[in-house]
Parts: sequence; C-alpha cells; structure tokens
Amino acid sequence: MSPALLPVALAVLSLSAQAANIYTCVSAKGQRITSDRPIAECLDRSQELRNTDGSVKQVVPPAMTAEERASHEERLRQEMAAASAQRDAIRLDRNLLSRYPDEARHQRARKAALEPLNTALAATERRLAELAHGQKRLQEEAEFFKGRELPRDLKNKFGQNQVTLQAQQDAGQNHLAEIKRINTSYDQELTRLKRLWAGAAPGSFSLSASSSAAR
Repeated sequence: MSPALLPVALAVLSLSAQAANIYTCVSAKGQRITSDRPIAECLDRSQELRNTDGSVKQVVPPAMTAEERASHEERLRQEMAAASAQRDAIRLDRNLLSRYPDEARHQRARKAALEPLNTALAATERRLAELAHGQKRLQEEAEFFKGRELPRDLKNKFGQNQVTLQAQQDAGQNHLAEIKRINTSYDQELTRLKRLWAGAAPGSFSLSASSSAAR
C-alpha cells in the first residue's frame, strides 16, 4: 500500500471499529435493549459495550443516579409539555385570526351565539308572567273559600302552578348563566384578538384567554 494512503486506511478502520461497537443493557422495566450508541433508558445503570463477536469490550458505568435520572426525566417531561402548549397556542391564535380577521366579524359571531339564548330567555320571561297572572287568579278564587278548606281541584291547580313556576325560574337562571359564560368567552377572545391584530406573534402569550377558540 502506498505510504500516502496509510493514514486514510487507518482512519477508515478506526471508524469501522467504532461503528461495530454494540451497547447492551437491561432497563428498569426489565427489557434488554441493544443500540450502536449509549442507551438513554439505561443512564442510571451499567451498560456493556460489546465487540461484533459478542465479547464484552468494556462496561460503561451509570451516567446518572436513580435520583438524577428521575430529575432528568421530569425536566424532559416539563420541556415537552411546554413545547406542546406553545404549539397549541400558535395553532389556536392562527385559528382565531382566520375566523375573525376584524372586530366586526367577531361582534357578529357573538351576536349569533347569544341570539338563541336571548330568544329562549324572552320566552321564559313571558311564561313567568303568565304563571304569575295565573297565580293571582287562583288566589282570587281562593278568597271565596276564606276560612274553609280549599277544594281538591283548586289545591291541585296551586301545586301545579308552583311546580311550573319553579321550573321556569330555574330555566331563566340557566339561560342567564350561559349568556354570561358566552360573553366572558368572547370578551377574552376579543382581548387576545386585539393584541394579534396589533401585530403580536401567534403563541406569544398565555393560552388561557384563547381556550374558547376551540368552540
């Protein structure tokens, strides 16, 4: 072999030898793992570095204690969660901008979301007025029996009217609570959108105000 080629040949042989190294270990879950590089799952335990013939070339000591490994995994978990939250924030902000390019579009969406609830609330209020009027008529009818026991039919009417009145009052409270929830959601969206319309980068602030974008 030409002397000039000898260094190149030695370098190739060295790289080949490195590539032939095989790391093996048994993980904390009892799994035997093999890799051509140090094994992340076994950082807290010894790893065997074997030759191509299976013989042990070297025993690599643990890179981390169990406590260090747990801390390392927790940091990785937190970093992954933060990265996932950031991606979600960017996606939600882009969805908001696509859905609401301006404030007028957002106001129309709010109005459309509230319209069926406002209609239902108005109907409930009319029904409550009718029931209140019916209650007054029943009370006037009961005046004829002052000092005496009310007829069973009249008692039943009082009871039915009261049950229906309570049901309508509950429905009205539910409508009001849902109207408040929707308005709060749109208010949070609008605050976020104003910052985005002003040029803030999607995902540049907290996810909390954009959670309603998933509606």
